[in-house]
Amino acid sequence: MPKPTIALLLSIVALTSVAQAQQDMSKVEIKTEQLAPGVAVLFGAGGNIGVSYGEDGTVLIDDQFAPLTGKIQTAIAGLGANPVKFLINTHWHGDHTGGNENFGKAGAVIMAHDNVRVRMASDQKTGFGEIKASPKAALPVITYAEGLKLHLNGEEVRVVSVPPAHTDGDSIVHWTKSNVIHMGDLYFNKVTFPFVDRSSGGDVRGVIIAADKALAMADDATKIIPGHGPVATKADLKAYRDMVSEIVSRVEKAAKEGKTLAEVKAMKPADGFGVATNGFITANRFVETVYATVKPD
Repeated sequence: MPKPTIALLLSIVALTSVAQAQQDMSKVEIKTEQLAPGVAVLFGAGGNIGVSYGEDGTVLIDDQFAPLTGKIQTAIAGLGANPVKFLINTHWHGDHTGGNENFGKAGAVIMAHDNVRVRMASDQKTGFGEIKASPKAALPVITYAEGLKLHLNGEEVRVVSVPPAHTDGDSIVHWTKSNVIHMGDLYFNKVTFPFVDRSSGGDVRGVIIAADKALAMADDATKIIPGHGPVATKADLKAYRDMVSEIVSRVEKAAKEGKTLAEVKAMKPADGFGVATNGFITANRFVETVYATVKPD
């Protein structure tokens, strides 16, 4: 099984049983890829981590699982960076926020969309079971509705919120000088069909809108960090956006014609896009999500 897929599966396991996921953490290696001077991405188990570092301090984008905090801190030190000063969560899922409590207690200022704090601060019923509220130290202390800007390490880092997509609290992070974009789980690169968490307010149509927002920020030299999978290009993201749009269009057309879910699935509207149809989010599961979203009342 490719490593990105293993990481994705560990991420989803964490949504249902953190203890079960922790059993595998001792074997996880944190790998670093330098994207620009002072900007890197860390790969481990869970969502890809963005790192911005320099004289003004270290900014972390997402933090995977709590048992990996020590390894993540070691990887950050290996970049020549200081301990984390600021932490931004792209959304609330545990494979992106599991280390919040550790980093919060270590002094990091945690920031996220308003809805991230709302969901983390209360018990949540999801398609993977009930997730208990996070402790106070794990909660974002700075929240926003539309976004914010950080002026650090010689550049402007823009945090941009989007309409409900993967969840109802997603953010895109854009390093404007370094020309790097982190999309969180708004973008899964090559490892699975999109995961739209409808129990967390997600909407597949928002995935298209979010991709359009990121594409408008990007050029042919932009490096795009997906929530899961390898670093991508603008062309890669454009292909992803077009795939999602085409599948939604096909399913919506069939639903309006009165076709049942079984009939739509039999049409295989998600086949032919180069994504493994039996990945974590299978072709059929993604079609089910789209159909539930677009079917006429």
